[in-house]
Amino acid sequence: MQIRDLPYPDPGDPDVRSGPRFLYWLGRNQLGGQCRSLAWGLLHQCGIAGLPLAVGFAVQAVVDRSGGRLALSGGLIMLLGAVIALGDTMLHRTAVTNWITAAARVQQLLARKTAELGSALTRRVAAGEVVAVSTGDVEKIGWFVEALSRFLAAATVLVVICAGLLLYLPPLGIVVALAMPVLALAVLPLLSTATARADVQREKAGRATELAADTVAGLRVLRGIGGEELFLGRYRSASQEVRRAAVRSARMWALISGIQVLLPGLLLIGVVCYGARLAAGGRIEVGQLVTVYSAVTLLLFPLRHFQEIAMAYSFSRPSAKRAARVLALERTAYGHTAAGTGASARPYGDLFDPVTGLLAPAGEFTAVVCGDPDAAGALAERLGGHPTAVEDAGTLPSVLLGGVALDDLPLDTARTAVLVQDKDPVLLSGTLSELLDVPSSGQVRAAEALAAAQCADVLQALSQAAVEPGGDPLRTRITERGRSLSGGQRQRLALARSLVTDPEVLVLDEPTSAVDSHTEARVARGVKELRAGRTTVVLASSPLLLDHADRVVFVHGGTVAATGPHRELLHGDARYRAVVTRHPGGEADSSDVAGGLPGARNAGTAPAGPPAPPALADIEESA
Repeated sequence: MQIRDLPYPDPGDPDVRSGPRFLYWLGRNQLGGQCRSLAWGLLHQCGIAGLPLAVGFAVQAVVDRSGGRLALSGGLIMLLGAVIALGDTMLHRTAVTNWITAAARVQQLLARKTAELGSALTRRVAAGEVVAVSTGDVEKIGWFVEALSRFLAAATVLVVICAGLLLYLPPLGIVVALAMPVLALAVLPLLSTATARADVQREKAGRATELAADTVAGLRVLRGIGGEELFLGRYRSASQEVRRAAVRSARMWALISGIQVLLPGLLLIGVVCYGARLAAGGRIEVGQLVTVYSAVTLLLFPLRHFQEIAMAYSFSRPSAKRAARVLALERTAYGHTAAGTGASARPYGDLFDPVTGLLAPAGEFTAVVCGDPDAAGALAERLGGHPTAVEDAGTLPSVLLGGVALDDLPLDTARTAVLVQDKDPVLLSGTLSELLDVPSSGQVRAAEALAAAQCADVLQALSQAAVEPGGDPLRTRITERGRSLSGGQRQRLALARSLVTDPEVLVLDEPTSAVDSHTEARVARGVKELRAGRTTVVLASSPLLLDHADRVVFVHGGTVAATGPHRELLHGDARYRAVVTRHPGGEADSSDVAGGLPGARNAGTAPAGPPAPPALADIEESA
């Protein structure tokens, strides 16, 4: 695989039983690149190994006053120089190719797993760990793959040189051969401590980064409550912990580097002293001493690869373990099959949740009211075919679409059939046209979706922010997470993106919680008109939105308690009225009103009180 051929058509099925097994699987799949890199590495190292012999011949030719042998030695040195240059260039090229292709393979595997698990991934693994695996850990794994072939070439040449010195000059060759294993393995006892200190530094740096990100994301709120100095102090303390951990880690690596310089230096001094005594006694020639001295000096170069591969493996093994842990996560399988249904056929029909008894008829606009926002979010995830919790995986029956269990469908089919937009959708950085360029049916144009989501003021704001006055808002760049927009504007752009997708079933969790009442009514009307003939499920408790629904389903205590038009339920069901109006005169208290799915965390409802007066502008919401 060459860099120009990336990405891989299929990154493969990794062995995720452990970190070392994952590294072995990755190296085995890079076998062709490793062999090419090894071949060029051997050529490079053999060229280096031949230099001492050529230099020794040249020195001896000068001593013997032989011009012919001196010229031959000069030609041999030039040839070896060309071989070294060619080998080094191609070794670097092939080794870096191995690094990049290995990193790309791991990133493709992580991207595939992220797409497979969806939002369930961050419920099983911390989001910070996923980011760390896909960035720093991928780099460390690629480093090990890149260093492996260079180490094998260096180790091979090291054995050849030691064997050659034993045959060429046994008295000095024995000294070198006995010292090489000591030099190569001297730092191994220190690597575990150095790696542990590096891991501590990485963990502290990750926590400091998360604290900084949270501070920046909530800066508006912090300024409002005067909490900037408090969080600044926390970040200062965290950054000082990172500094101390980094210094402690650097001391150990400095000790390792010092040993790598000290021991070869002692060997070189010993060889020179012993060889000088042998030469003075006439037991060896001057040229032989120069050859052995040059060989020992050049042996220091392949010895560096022993330290590098030890460091690379020490860093990559925990990184591979973390990557394997993420890649080992599986999508929930409910263990039953929908009879008579093709594996790839896209189902059509009513959406039914057997856990709560919720039924959303095909082609209708159904609103769902839950007293507990957490229960509503869990229900939205279930309707999309995602487990509500890790412990529920495989224990609760799957949601059915047209009688077909979503979890029995291939992942791409299930995602095409049902799209869930949670209450906190993310806007990726880029232009508005890029934001709306998502896989879709092609039946809904971007302009129609923006109009239905009431994004006229957003387009106007983006047009004013364009580089050129009166520029195209679709080409205006949106900052990361849309922080340059208000909470309501971000929410409506995310809604427009979901509408462009035009799935068979669209599930929206509180899509208008951050917009004013006038805009909310227009959004509800626009969504209903645009989604006519398609199944739409909206989890909300706003009367303005509920009034536009074809039917409203009230979920209480984890099951459907009432179904009907909004106005009918408002007058006929006290519990429904208590949730929708937040009125203290309801039949049940707030803890009884809050219904939830089995296993979902009950956070309680909002405190009772009079409804807030409608605002005329979007409610600003902190990230």
